[in-house]
Amino acid sequence: MNVRDIVSTLEGTLLTGEELLDLDIKAACGADLMSDVMAFVNDGVVLLTGLVNPQSIRTADLMDIRVIVFVRGKVPPKDMVAEAQANGMAVIATRYSMFLACGRLYAAGIRSGGTRDIR
Repeated sequence: MNVRDIVSTLEGTLLTGEELLDLDIKAACGADLMSDVMAFVNDGVVLLTGLVNPQSIRTADLMDIRVIVFVRGKVPPKDMVAEAQANGMAVIATRYSMFLACGRLYAAGIRSGGTRDIR
């Protein structure tokens, strides 16, 4: 699945990252705790979050995440979109909840990008 497919599947709005529309994405991670993203995320994922603050962009950059989806109808401010653009990221906004957005991506073939065994 590529970024274009993700935008379509989530009925989202691409806020920046037109040059990444054909980027292939195999996995996703949904989290609002950026410490979880740093602890559990694998390479090449799309990050789904409701956390609309600069930490989400900075964490994604640190973890080499190129695509961020903001859920629940949240739209990041222009300065955040500009920071993402400067870091070469695609930013998508969707009206879907985290649960529904993750479910729709899973149904479309995206798999988990961050798990750990429970002990």
